Amino acid sequence: MDYFLNEEQRMILKVVQDIAKDKILPVRQELDEKEEFPWEIIKEMAKADLFRIFIPEEYDGAGMANFDLCIVTEEIAKVCAGVATSYASSALGAEPIVIAGSDEQKKKYLPPIASGEKLAAFGLTESGAGSDVGGIKTTAIKEGDYYILNGTKQWITNGGEAEIYSVIAATNPKRGPRGLSAFIVEKGTDGFSFGKKENKLGIRASATTELVFENARIPKENLIGKEGMGFIIAMRTFDLTRTGVGALAVGIAEGALQEAVKYAKERFQFGQSIASFQAIQIMLADMATEIEAAKALVYSVARYIDSGAKNYSKESAMAKMYASDVAMRVTTDAVQIFGGYGYMKDYPVEKMMRDAKITQIFEGTNQIQRLIIANRLIKEL
Repeated sequence: MDYFLNEEQRMILKVVQDIAKDKILPVRQELDEKEEFPWEIIKEMAKADLFRIFIPEEYDGAGMANFDLCIVTEEIAKVCAGVATSYASSALGAEPIVIAGSDEQKKKYLPPIASGEKLAAFGLTESGAGSDVGGIKTTAIKEGDYYILNGTKQWITNGGEAEIYSVIAATNPKRGPRGLSAFIVEKGTDGFSFGKKENKLGIRASATTELVFENARIPKENLIGKEGMGFIIAMRTFDLTRTGVGALAVGIAEGALQEAVKYAKERFQFGQSIASFQAIQIMLADMATEIEAAKALVYSVARYIDSGAKNYSKESAMAKMYASDVAMRVTTDAVQIFGGYGYMKDYPVEKMMRDAKITQIFEGTNQIQRLIIANRLIKEL
């Protein structure tokens, strides 16, 4: 289908496709096996100004839209979801600053993110607080001109590699979600260190680590917005970035479908290609249809956000939920079409299936997305 991209968007996609083909594809298996962070690829993406897409123009960005970030993330994910996650997670880490940061904070932190000189990350999840944001135990107690952070964040994408972290901590633990606040924490801050790097099922090229705060002294100027706004900032961030997860999922699914069609045409059984078997054709048709439906939903929601809509939490949750469920089904079917070969690491579809699973989990599990959708429906109708 033609989604009527403008000339600038088509040019950007051509740049991304070239990087994916020339820089990512040759090393994606090695990056996955070694759990190697793709710094050389990140540098190539920075040279191509891809990190400027999600930063406002007045802070050295391109001032582009949610839709533009989605199409770039999707295109990278067709080849490697781990690289795509590393890229998109810098947007996730920058978003709280874009949403609620002061002009001084934006001038200081957004330009180096836009240039790709520094990556960003978002620190929310803890061992006992994932879907339950109100369960956050990391504290930020004000002492004079500083906030003293103590606690541990878990499963933080770009952890250890990023230089700039948007961190949610409790400034008033007794108030639950209303007592949460958001802070900018720089790598190298005294008392801020990194725990173990996680050994993951998928997106293994991306870094996932613990963030450890042991009496970390954060200047009061690094408070994003006001005390008690942390929960609102986090939810507004996710409403914007869940379309990116949807785009990531669509890209994974598209990559898997391409591989499955190619293999079905090349694989011969009983004297003919398996692409001629109706059983395979039905699977491919269902895969393609679901991908197109997921893509249409993600694109529609992204454009709805860009139109200036005020409330889109339900729609954003739908895009993330549906696209990620589609990605899991499509990649599983792709492995099935490959048969025994699909189970082997010599072929990319087993990686795509492993990568797809995380899209149903991070930035809110799909069970949580369904609750968000249902709650909005009940309020609206």
